[in-house]
Amino acid sequence: MQRSLFAGISGLNAHQLMIDVAANNIANVNTAGYKASSVVFEDTLSQTLSGAGQASSPVGGTNPVQIGMGVKLAATSLDFTEGAPQATGVPENMMIHGDGFFVLQKAGVQMYTRCGEFSRDSAGHLATADGALVCDDTGTPIDLSVLQTGTYVSFAIGQDGAINGIDVSGAATQIGQVGLATFPNPQGLQKVGHNDYIRSASSGAATIGIPQSGGRGELSSGYLEGSNVDLAKELTSLIVAERGFQANSKSITTSDEVLQTLVNLKQ
Repeated sequence: MQRSLFAGISGLNAHQLMIDVAANNIANVNTAGYKASSVVFEDTLSQTLSGAGQASSPVGGTNPVQIGMGVKLAATSLDFTEGAPQATGVPENMMIHGDGFFVLQKAGVQMYTRCGEFSRDSAGHLATADGALVCDDTGTPIDLSVLQTGTYVSFAIGQDGAINGIDVSGAATQIGQVGLATFPNPQGLQKVGHNDYIRSASSGAATIGIPQSGGRGELSSGYLEGSNVDLAKELTSLIVAERGFQANSKSITTSDEVLQTLVNLKQ
């Protein structure tokens, strides 16, 4: 009887985590570059009441008799499907079409993001809202301070990440380069907030290079990648998780009623 109680409790905990993940996805439905997460469940240890038996004429084989002990969260899986483009008209904003992550540097730590919502800081660097600097194809921050000297009147970012300064005559000169990073296993990246990821032992090392090379995607200036959260899917997940939670609650109350019946036999 205790098995059913503990199995029910594990089911409550697992489905609560499923609700947490779906709720976080819904909360980030309008977060640029956000990638939806999903849960992966697996059963826990099983109690073996009797082992398997080998067939031996004239007696047939027997299968093991096991009773499961519940469920647990095995993993959370990131969906790196590309989000819909959102036009901003801001040239510093960029969207990646295809594989890759923007490379950032903040306080000596290298981070990665799909959110290209950048602007120029007072020193002329491309930066995020929280102060992380955008890096080039060597992993070094891009210095666009030359734009502030009056040498160029505007700039443009190409699909290959080349930043071209445009002078008064309309001539273009490359003054910078945006780099992209790819990983052997993007699913292994670790979220650290602010739309950023850091590498982990599971993700493997970053390979940084120029967009449109080495399997990396291309850039679109003046656009942002929208969240890839599917509201219909997330709301359905909430319903499934709620029903799972209710069903596990019922298994606990049923076990409790059976135990109460056993206790009443003593009276």
